[in-house]
Amino acid sequence: MLALLKLLQDGQFHSGTELGEALGISRSAVWKRLQMLEEDLALSVHKVRGRGYRLASPISLLEVERLRSACKELGWEICCFARIDSTNAEAMRRISSDPLPCLVLADEQSAGRGRRGRSWVSPFAENLYCSLAQRLDGGARQLEGLSLVVGLAVLQALRDVGVAGAGLKWPNDVLVGRRKIAGILLEISGDPADVCHVVIGIGINANMLTSEQEIGQPWTSVRLESGELCDRTVLTLCLIRRLDEYLGTHSMQGFAAHREEWEANHLWQNERVVLTFGAQQVEGIVLGVDHQGGLRLQTGAGEQCYSGGELSLRLSNDS
Repeated sequence: MLALLKLLQDGQFHSGTELGEALGISRSAVWKRLQMLEEDLALSVHKVRGRGYRLASPISLLEVERLRSACKELGWEICCFARIDSTNAEAMRRISSDPLPCLVLADEQSAGRGRRGRSWVSPFAENLYCSLAQRLDGGARQLEGLSLVVGLAVLQALRDVGVAGAGLKWPNDVLVGRRKIAGILLEISGDPADVCHVVIGIGINANMLTSEQEIGQPWTSVRLESGELCDRTVLTLCLIRRLDEYLGTHSMQGFAAHREEWEANHLWQNERVVLTFGAQQVEGIVLGVDHQGGLRLQTGAGEQCYSGGELSLRLSNDS
């Protein structure tokens, strides 16, 4: 089906004869494969007598060889899947067997997940779903501010493809205004006091225009922001380059090297917010982040600092 998708990804009409000749199959075989596309990948195919077939909306397939070449230059392994349960889960499975760093990419996830156990909507070939597995030597110090540094890499990759209005929300989100365009999920295995492994999961809304699944917060995509189809290969190449750049600096200099840049790009800097942890809430004004990436709040009890994976932040005037 991949060969057929490559012919149809431009969103233009192609006759059954043209498709059959290009694939070396009969028109009836083309028809059967088109039905499989609709059933297996939930892609809508328009059929017009005398004009042929086209996808309801153009898509951007990943050019695996270009990505493989870019990763090879960095010394990364790469694994690409049409469909998988979760790129984070697959990256975690590969930690004990594959050379690291290892980048896992998928066109679709059946069980994509975000922070705090939430699901991550992952339709076929619309967005970017990837996870990078890395070995960390030196213990917990290497984890300080890591998710925030990854956020900077994602932010700069989005700006590289023209999303100029993107900014950061502590701790793991990238927004345009108040709409989420990307999220980050870090998962750790091993001994945080010694040698451990981290899987950096990244989801970026690239070409999603609508969603049949419910998304529990306002969202946007590169395509919605630019008005044009996002080339997912170009976006991935930008992300790979930015991750290598920012993770390299973080490894050598720690979060301190990026703290000022992160605060300059934090959309909620100096805003009044509500921080939720468990059944408790605290309200305050965002002062910035500390040297470990913890959130600094000016509260009624003075300046307080918060960090941890189960924290949720929202603007205090949000309904």
